[in-house]
Amino acid sequence: MNRIIKIILIVLFLAAAAWAIMYLMRTNQKENVTYETTHAFKTDISTKAVATGSIKAKEDIEIKPNISGIINEIIVVEGDYVKKGDIIARLNVVPSVNNLSNAKSQINTAQISLNNESKNYNRQKALYNDGVISKADYEQAQVSYLNAKENLRAAKENYEITRTGTSGSFINEANTQIKAKISGMVLDIPVEVGDQVIESNTMNAGTTIATLADITNMIFEGNVDEAEVGKLKEGMPIKITVGALAGQSFDAILYFISPLGVDDNGTVKFEIKANVQLKEGTFIRAGYSANAEIILETVEDVLAIKESLLRFEDDGKTYVEIATGNEEIPYEKRYVELGISDGTNVQIKGGITESDQIKVLNTDLKVEQRKGPK
Repeated sequence: MNRIIKIILIVLFLAAAAWAIMYLMRTNQKENVTYETTHAFKTDISTKAVATGSIKAKEDIEIKPNISGIINEIIVVEGDYVKKGDIIARLNVVPSVNNLSNAKSQINTAQISLNNESKNYNRQKALYNDGVISKADYEQAQVSYLNAKENLRAAKENYEITRTGTSGSFINEANTQIKAKISGMVLDIPVEVGDQVIESNTMNAGTTIATLADITNMIFEGNVDEAEVGKLKEGMPIKITVGALAGQSFDAILYFISPLGVDDNGTVKFEIKANVQLKEGTFIRAGYSANAEIILETVEDVLAIKESLLRFEDDGKTYVEIATGNEEIPYEKRYVELGISDGTNVQIKGGITESDQIKVLNTDLKVEQRKGPK
């Protein structure tokens, strides 16, 4: 009996010892954490300023009438190309009572003057024929008579222009004919047949009948942030992208930087303008929204890393972690000297080489269990 008890106790002891050994082996196992690594590489890096804006015609002009009236005919439509001098619309004149009254008054005044000068001329002519006055006095009377005659003709013509918008001697230059003042495309016709229009003069701007633009000479107008405007210079190359024209970009040259900033929801913006260089046969519509990239600085074939690999100390120093090959201290801190960045890649001026293995941050960890002794 005692022997059986001893055997049972020995078996229990051995089982407990085996369990203890297995437990110690498991608790003594170490985790070996391995991060992904990457290398520095050679590339070109450019820093850019970005501007948002739109495409516009560099030269556009609003066509306005010289007389007030009612639109009788519109000859063109938006999108038509016209040459300078082409007729784009015709008016029916609606003269004001005051203008007609003034024109009639000018005729009456001119008629009275002509009557007086005619009498004086006939009298001076008779005296000259009788040898009483000199030829110079006679010629002076003749000139005054002819001037009065011309003034009456002009007054009558002015009355006709006021009443109808034209006269017999100026039928080809009638104010009722609204003509293109430049060659270009008709961008907008804000009036319709039957609309009343007001003449353009020093007292009022007048009614716009059409807007014309030279679509072969387009510009980009946009705004840049105050933090970047100081880096811009006239003559810089710009790359223009138009949202409505997917896959297309256009070269442009910066030619204007506004000296005055404008507050835009708490941010100061400066207007810029650039000449868009269109290839022959290329057409861009005025008013397209567009973005511009302005290259501020470029370095070529330089050592670089992904900007996401950088780590920062409280004092602002920048470093990366380099693999050492030592299991006890697998990574070491290496301070780096930085150059320019494009937001993705950053230039490395010193601190690491192309062969160094750089620890990749913010990646999934790969954990390998190291087995204990057998």
